[in-house]
Amino acid sequence: MIEGPDQYFEQQDMAIKLMLLENKADELTNILVAALQDAFKLLEDEQDTVH
Repeated sequence: MIEGPDQYFEQQDMAIKLMLLENKADELTNILVAALQDAFKLLEDEQDTVH
């Protein structure tokens, strides 16, 4: 069975809900902050190529 994008996002949603139910908001916050830092770093690196 091939997993498509919808199934991937459904799995992510379930993982987030489970973390919130298990009172692991701090871990979730750390993951989200790291993802934002990565996104900002990518944008910073690409700044020179934007015209």
